[in-house]
Amino acid sequence: MEQLKRMALFATVVEKGSMVAAAEALGMTASAVSQQIRKLEDSTRVSLLHRTTRRLTLTEAGAQLYQSCRQIVQLAEQAEQRLAELRDAPVGELRIAAPVGFSGHLLTNALAPLLQAHPQLSLRLFFQDEQIDLIEQRIDLAIRVGSLEDSSLVARYIGDWPMLLCAAPAYLAHCGAIEGPQRLSGLDWLSLGHERAGQLTLHGPGGAVQRLRVEGRVVCNNILSVRQFTLAGMGVSLQPEPEVRELLARGELLNLLPDWQPDPIGLHLVTPRRDAQPAKVRYAIDALRRALLAG
Repeated sequence: MEQLKRMALFATVVEKGSMVAAAEALGMTASAVSQQIRKLEDSTRVSLLHRTTRRLTLTEAGAQLYQSCRQIVQLAEQAEQRLAELRDAPVGELRIAAPVGFSGHLLTNALAPLLQAHPQLSLRLFFQDEQIDLIEQRIDLAIRVGSLEDSSLVARYIGDWPMLLCAAPAYLAHCGAIEGPQRLSGLDWLSLGHERAGQLTLHGPGGAVQRLRVEGRVVCNNILSVRQFTLAGMGVSLQPEPEVRELLARGELLNLLPDWQPDPIGLHLVTPRRDAQPAKVRYAIDALRRALLAG
């Protein structure tokens, strides 16, 4: 590394035409510059400069070395410029991981304007409900829901999404009206996760709390599959309200027991580290925070 610094200093001496001018440009003393040039000559065991009282001239070896040194300086300047671009403007490939339920309009609405505004930015999306290794897959940013395990990752809590008890009209026509939480245990449950049985907590009028143990007839590790079984009239499921809002508006799904609310799910934006985030990640965090909170 010291040798690279000496080569850059040597290129500056050549371009400025003297040790004194190079020293002024570099904020050094002329003697310190001369000392570094001498160390470069000692290490290469060739003379690089002819020194006279009036001027410096390059030896043949010095002329050849200068061309290589100048290329090194130019590459360093280009690298610094690229780093500045990454820091100040969204460029390069942005890699985002998210649960499969986000593969619809939510991410499109958030990220399409970002891509349109910054032509040098590209996007790669990874959709899966199982958590992906951010480091191994070089993920810049991940959307995660629910409680998070302790880890070295940095999680930014951005808010909660309400969860709804949902069923298709065809299922209610089969099982009859559901007038209170006590009916829920006997229904066909369509569950997201790996365990067939689980506990459902509902918050009702006047601060009432109802806890039920429910057992899934269909258990999936994919929320879209759970939703499709629900639409097919196979049972009841918990669904994030922003993801099913249009289905509710069209009457394809119904919100059961609107006075009894399941626990919401927390939304987090997760990155491998907090400091020195490139611009593409900072811009994406802002865009996703606005879009996801708006639902």
